[in-house]
Amino acid sequence: MDWLEQIKWDRDGLVPVIAQERDSGDVLMFAWMNREALARTAELGQAVYWSRSRAKLWHKGEESGHLQIVHEMRLDCDNDVVLLKITQQGHEPGIACHTGRHSCFFQRYENGAWQTVEPVLKDPERIYK
Repeated sequence: MDWLEQIKWDRDGLVPVIAQERDSGDVLMFAWMNREALARTAELGQAVYWSRSRAKLWHKGEESGHLQIVHEMRLDCDNDVVLLKITQQGHEPGIACHTGRHSCFFQRYENGAWQTVEPVLKDPERIYK
């Protein structure tokens, strides 16, 4: 059986993907992939996602230079979520978030409100031209 056929794609032909930094274990981002994105990720060894807002493939880092090198791809027990173990490129520490932060999960719930707990490492205006 084709490895892509084993995935339980949603009704839009997508699967949720979590990008986790291999060395630190930090969860850096959540995104979506279609079959082509997942196949290209496996082929290139770099993360390629499906942008729902732009309705096109999105090679992570194509504009920012913040590539994600993929070391492992894992599938969960229900075959409906993919986990990428990655090294985030482009800055030290790597920037995964379009806000210029290391992780997209930079807000923490505290005392009834969301608090920003991670700094901006690089101004997004300087990342995206």
